[in-house]
Amino acid sequence: MTTRSTDQTEHLRALGQKTPYPAAGPSTDLLEAFPNRFPDRPYIVSIAFPEFTSLCPVTGQPDFATIVVEYIPDQFCVESKSFKVYMFAFRDHQSFMETITNTILDDMTTKLQPLWCRVKGLFTPRGGTQLHVFAERFKEVEPARAQALRDMVSEWKRENNRHGA
Repeated sequence: MTTRSTDQTEHLRALGQKTPYPAAGPSTDLLEAFPNRFPDRPYIVSIAFPEFTSLCPVTGQPDFATIVVEYIPDQFCVESKSFKVYMFAFRDHQSFMETITNTILDDMTTKLQPLWCRVKGLFTPRGGTQLHVFAERFKEVEPARAQALRDMVSEWKRENNRHGA
């Protein structure tokens, strides 16, 4: 017999549906969120998208990357299929790598309001140059909680680096 959690899913549009390729470019409207059932327990979510593509705004040449989004949810978590659709929206979008990484951070923090979020843009070398862009933001919280979150993130970064991720 199959059991089901009490996760709230009724409002999700992308999951379980054939989703058209987003032609209008990236938008927070593509991202969907569901309620975090554990807002009193800080934990880190890490989502990697190794098939990211975009276009150089000057040459129109394709840029390839692995985009990694890490965050500590507060009230909401990102729904993974909507995240994938959002990432696909960059495919025909012309923008610099630094702008892309910071746009993803802005869109994720706008949609989710996480306690902490970091976006890593690990771009494939082009023209002999490899570019990695890291952007992060902490939510304003009371000082004691802020320090605990910063300590948790520091430990996550140390652990994560040991495993080459």
